[in-house]
Order: sequence, then structure tokens, then C-alpha cells
Amino acid sequence: MTNELSGTTALVTGATSGIGRATAVKLAKLGAHVLVGGRDADRGDQVVKEIRADGGQADFLAADLADEASARDLAARAEAITGHVDVLVNSAGVFPFGPTETTTEQDFDGVFALNVKAPFFLVAALAPKMADRGSGAIVNVSTMVAGFGAAGMALYGASKAAVELLTKAWAAEFGPRGVRVNTVSPGPTRTEGTAVMGESLDQLASLAPAGRPADADEIAAAIVFLATGGAAFVHGAILPVDGGRAAV
Repeated sequence: MTNELSGTTALVTGATSGIGRATAVKLAKLGAHVLVGGRDADRGDQVVKEIRADGGQADFLAADLADEASARDLAARAEAITGHVDVLVNSAGVFPFGPTETTTEQDFDGVFALNVKAPFFLVAALAPKMADRGSGAIVNVSTMVAGFGAAGMALYGASKAAVELLTKAWAAEFGPRGVRVNTVSPGPTRTEGTAVMGESLDQLASLAPAGRPADADEIAAAIVFLATGGAAFVHGAILPVDGGRAAV
């Protein structure tokens, strides 16, 4: 364990599984006090136990992030633990696949609530205070299908395309006051959530030079890079971590 993030607090949403969990563990290893945001208390407690067993600091914060009030409440509870949030990772998200004609308004609103509205109001609550302190890092998690058309992924891709635009807008808004805002754009990644895709995940990944899906740790490594000092001059970037899919 190193101490690069010692004295800082990192709030990671969607941290009870997959990419969010891997990110939380890595940030804790760098000395951050990690706040594990998620819906499932049992899984959240397991992440906290894992981090603490390794000598790190962590607490679980339950949140469904269904609306503005939930996002602002999570931000307030996070700040109450240590008095400040220095790193925000917006990893919580849903990734439905399916044709446009079968998508309901409820589906649409649910995806945009979690994938767009929640990050928006978490940033609204936390970024100004980071800016007042003169430092902070925000990392959003997008997807490679935010950058090109893919059948069955209109709703998901559109929600993440919104996040990528917000990343650039927030970089312009908060960057001059010391807050870096960036996004990681993963390709096919093997997690609990994508297990239902079965062989189609491997088929999708085979189209990229790497020829395989990522694991959650590989995506988390890029998130942690953008959250730490090695990325001090990186603002408003959309970093593809897609096995080279963006190159072909």
C-alpha cells in the first residue's frame, strides 16, 4: 500500500461490484478513505471488509441514485464522514440492450436517471466545494458505444454520450479552479453485470486488436490513473480503454 492519496476521501458510486468495486479497492490501496456507494448493503459491507482487512479505510453508503434528492443526499452523507470529498468516481450505471421499439418510457427514464441525472447532481453538489479548496478529481465511466452506432444500444449509448459531453463541459467549468474532470470509456468488460451476455461478450471483444474482454481491474487502473497525480495535466479527456476498438 502506498500513500499517494493519504488524507483524501474518494466517493465511488456503483462500488459494490464490477468496475466500481475494483476502483474502490485500488484507491484504498493508495491511501484514500473510500466511500463505497451502492444499493446492496451486503455486497457493500463485503467491499468495506476487504479494504479494511488490507489496512485501508472504507465505509459503505447506501444510495439508489434514482433522482436529484438521492444524489445530493449521498453527497452530503459522504462529506459528513471526513468533511470533504476529494475524488468522485461516477461508476454506477445500467446498461440495457434492446431494440428501440420495445423500449418503454419507464426504461428510458430509469436509464437517464442513473446514468446522467445522478452524476450531474453529484457533481453539482461536490465539484464547487472541490473548486473552493483548489483541487479535486472527478472520473466518469462511459462506454465505447457512446462513440459509434450499435444496434440495440441506442438508449445506453445515448446516456453515456451525454456523460461524455458533460465531462468536457465540467472540465471547462471547474478546471480553472483546480478540479480535473475526465472520463474512462471501457470496451467489453467481464463483470457480474455482463455475465448474462455469455459468448456475445467475447464476440464483441474479438473485433478489437486485443481480441478479448477486459477484466474490471484493467478498467479500474485507468480510472485510478485519471484520479491521481500522474494525470495532473489531463482535463476533459475521454480515455478509451477498449482493447483498441477505437483504432479500427
